[in-house]
Amino acid sequence: MIAPPAPAVRPSAGLAHRLPTRLVWVLATVAVLLVVVVLSLSVGSRGIPPATVWEALFGRGTPADVTVVLQGRVPRTIAGLLVGAGIGVAGALIQAVTRNPLADPGILGVNFGAAFAIAIAVGVFGITAPLGYVWFGLGGALVTTVAVYLIGSAGRGSVNPLQITLAGVALGAVLSGIISAMLLANPQGFNAMIAWRAGSLQDRSWDAIAVAAPFVLLGVVLAVALGRALNAVALGDDLAGSLGANVTATRALSLLAITLLAGAATAVAGPIAFVGLMIPHLARWIVGPDQRWIIGYSLLLAPILLLVADIVGRVILWPGELQVGIVTAFLGAPVLIVLVRRQRVSGL
Repeated sequence: MIAPPAPAVRPSAGLAHRLPTRLVWVLATVAVLLVVVVLSLSVGSRGIPPATVWEALFGRGTPADVTVVLQGRVPRTIAGLLVGAGIGVAGALIQAVTRNPLADPGILGVNFGAAFAIAIAVGVFGITAPLGYVWFGLGGALVTTVAVYLIGSAGRGSVNPLQITLAGVALGAVLSGIISAMLLANPQGFNAMIAWRAGSLQDRSWDAIAVAAPFVLLGVVLAVALGRALNAVALGDDLAGSLGANVTATRALSLLAITLLAGAATAVAGPIAFVGLMIPHLARWIVGPDQRWIIGYSLLLAPILLLVADIVGRVILWPGELQVGIVTAFLGAPVLIVLVRRQRVSGL
């Protein structure tokens, strides 16, 4: 007697089951982001009700409310969205490329490269306006990323993730030491960098936002396009190559995207820590190891975290402010300790 054939298993069944859940999470995340944006426009040393904010957005209401909303909080909130998106997606890319779950934009030296170039702009050339030094930040991030890439590929046919990580940490430490020496040698000349070095969204100009926005947008588009290839790279170089993925090209383009994203974000708001570390882990917990979804969720979740941290910084020392970079450090340090102490970190 011949046994009947086993029923065919549909490979897409699991994906079809998970897709509605992921879309529900997307809608929920977008809703939370909208609420946080409203809070960012309303909360501060001068509280403004949401209805008044809405009127002020169209130039109606008292001159004081219109000035606070349009000249202070709208550019600050947009800067938070832009910087958060850049840092979050850059963190997701770095963790995917290096296969290091504890990586963030600082581990490749991108933040320190941008900071070093901006220190040169401020201390040597006297450029203190964000519109002026944002270009130095982008250039410094690019040069640092290229240097790390070259060191990471020295003497090998392909780029080694561990070697990239070590090169980034070493170069970042050197640049950080040079920056500290420059600040100690001429503290008054670098006075304009004090708030920037701590990471701040305060007083961000429209000009600086307009300069950085195209770079972040290009980096996000490139990251989304690399999602499928990054899934293959996560399986290992040999298996990725057998699946038709160009591992070297994928890593090179990922480093370019990281430069655009983290470089532009750092140039606008300074080196903000831990956002690029925490958010990809949260996204991975929600959607699993698929890099395409991780990148998409990081694009939404990172601005939420950054704006919430900025709101907390505005009220915790009222009527003064605490820089957003300090708040994210307080939030991120416990998360890093938990990740390090876990026996098994989220799979990449």
